[in-house]
Amino acid sequence: MSLESATPREVPLPPVPSDNYFSELQWKTLFALADTVIPSIHNAATTRSSSDKVISDAKWNSTVANLSSLIGGPDATKIATQYLQEDVSSNPVFRSIVVRILGNYVHDEGRNGFGLIMNALNTRAGSLILTGSTTPIQDQPVEFREKVFRGWDTSRLPPMRTVYRGLSAIVKKAWAMSSPTIGSVLGFPRVPVHGKPADGFQYEFLQFPPGDQPETIETDVVIVGSGCGGSVTAKNLAEAGHRVLVVEKSYSYPSSAFPMGPSEAYVNMFESGGAVFSDDSSMAVLAGSTWGGGGTVNWSAALQTQGYVRQEWADTGLPFFTSLDFQKSLDRVCDRMGVNTEKVQHNHQNSVILEGARKLGYAAKTVPQNTGHGEHYCGYCTLGCPSTGKKGPTESFLVDAAQAGATFMEGFKADKVLFTKVKGKQVASGVKGVWKSRDSYLGLSGPGVIERQVIIKAKKVVVSAGTLHSPLLLLRSGLKNSQIGRNLHLHPVVGGGAIFDEETRPWEGSALTTVVNEFEDLDGHGHGVKIESVSMMPSVFIPVFPWRGGLEYKLWAANMRRSTSFITLTKERDTGRVYPDPVDGRVRVDYTVSAFDRKHIVEALVASAKIAYISGAKEFHTTYRDLDPFIRPETSDPNAPEGTNDAALQNWIAELRRKSPLNPERGLFASAHQMGTCRMGKSPRSSVVDPNCQVWGTDGLYVVDASVFPSASGVNPMVTNMAIADWASRNLAEKMGSVQGAVMARL
Repeated sequence: MSLESATPREVPLPPVPSDNYFSELQWKTLFALADTVIPSIHNAATTRSSSDKVISDAKWNSTVANLSSLIGGPDATKIATQYLQEDVSSNPVFRSIVVRILGNYVHDEGRNGFGLIMNALNTRAGSLILTGSTTPIQDQPVEFREKVFRGWDTSRLPPMRTVYRGLSAIVKKAWAMSSPTIGSVLGFPRVPVHGKPADGFQYEFLQFPPGDQPETIETDVVIVGSGCGGSVTAKNLAEAGHRVLVVEKSYSYPSSAFPMGPSEAYVNMFESGGAVFSDDSSMAVLAGSTWGGGGTVNWSAALQTQGYVRQEWADTGLPFFTSLDFQKSLDRVCDRMGVNTEKVQHNHQNSVILEGARKLGYAAKTVPQNTGHGEHYCGYCTLGCPSTGKKGPTESFLVDAAQAGATFMEGFKADKVLFTKVKGKQVASGVKGVWKSRDSYLGLSGPGVIERQVIIKAKKVVVSAGTLHSPLLLLRSGLKNSQIGRNLHLHPVVGGGAIFDEETRPWEGSALTTVVNEFEDLDGHGHGVKIESVSMMPSVFIPVFPWRGGLEYKLWAANMRRSTSFITLTKERDTGRVYPDPVDGRVRVDYTVSAFDRKHIVEALVASAKIAYISGAKEFHTTYRDLDPFIRPETSDPNAPEGTNDAALQNWIAELRRKSPLNPERGLFASAHQMGTCRMGKSPRSSVVDPNCQVWGTDGLYVVDASVFPSASGVNPMVTNMAIADWASRNLAEKMGSVQGAVMARL
């Protein structure tokens, strides 16, 4: 049975928040701007209002003809017309996504900034200053709006540049998630056509009755977070015979609910609905927030920590990283997940990277996959794996923990770690927080939902809440170490997209199976860039590329069916920090890619363009707004003897290098890897946890996740994270003492 014949189980969304943080007039202005970014496109005969973008009959006919030839099939012209004429403000799903993003995920400071601009646009003086006209922008024709909005991108007024970046990002993402026609235009199916659906492990979670008083429970170890670090820790401690409770602030979903649609997936399985941005809006941070954490939504890449990184970490006073014990931990977690290269089948975009690198003499290799030694030709796993073929935490370590007697709690938001004072030292004694149930059909609303305060008493507390949230929990718990939240590494990425003459169907096949290592050490000290591919879900790929006009953007999106992707995964030298929002406490990210690291990214973009060119691509686009895409001249022969010495390509490369280092405000950088905010080290003056992952100045409090990395791992961090957890939790089990009759599995 193909997955295409299996309809994923419906996953309701929480209610859309109230939209009263904006007035009716503010919303009218904002949605008029949304229709500017993604306009309804017409010719003179079909136009309906001033919100429509009107093009000449000749351009309309050629555009419809080109789109129809791309789409194919008897309904191609109808689909192309519907796609062009589709707007966003009349789409209730689009509107609900925008309301949810602004209401739930944008901090007060940012939301208030949007509101102030919308107010100013509705005064004569403000409108004159911001648009050059006293007529409100929503009453202007779309051509005028588009010109004004494009001008905000380079405005001398910083708030206008911020509004441009923020609003264009929200509108592009919400449209890619909600468009009723984009799937038909691309030929993108709702579920993958390869593989077979399978039922995953059936987890049971603690439930509590209604009550006004806190519920108190006791355990030996409480683990806050169910991701890559927490799951391995749970397995090892449970198998050692200890009572283990894993608590997770998000929720578990069965494989029958996968892959979710993008609107449901981002809200249910990603931090802040996939809408975490740095304070300066230059960096988009994508982090998992679901049962199994990032291991549930990542792309199966299972690379081990490289020798030069291990040596770098050992040189900071952590010799474990160059020990055989660490290698055994790396191998142990890989063996449990069935990490392999033998069953890897490269899809079109990964084949482009691998073969293009070969033609250019670049060092490249196949990326091992955590697929249980089985085939896993599915690119949808960032929305949840319906086949259970990806052996992330929910299909491996959490299963082992459950079978060894661990208990689980979903929907528990830890407020703080509890301590007792023993001889002047803080000894961790548990965690307290709020548990929220959900109804029987995976929803989070209705009369059946219960909220209870819960106090968990424990002998040991392990914080595995991830790089964004582990430091915030330590701060809420009263810890004062100045290093908490600092030393943030993000593996900053700039994206590239190549367009070919032929259809590539880039969403088919495993998302990330190749890596180019040629540029991983550009400074002689281990800082550089790897080239990989990205998950080609339309909701992931399309929104990160620049908007240069409404029609141009729709045509760019339609070309995705003939595209492949590139990402420049940077092992950066320079860092940022996370900290709690001063108003509501949610996570804030203070991070701008440094000039030093941006220069390295430029070299990876150059190499990516060369790989695309030598592979026959006709266009190469980047996520940097100040760089026009490379368009291969019609007279250019992809098989010409000069190869990438082609004059047109070299001129484009020279222009890119002239822009080095890239201005962070002129592009969108992205991160799917967060590391370092509770750094491991040999002294509390420079780190948060000691070489055993115990928080300095405490007893019984540990942090075990990617936040303890001494610096960026330089590779996709899952295996490194798990190996550190394996080693630290085995040490902790030994320290706690064995329980009679328990035997920890050893490979």
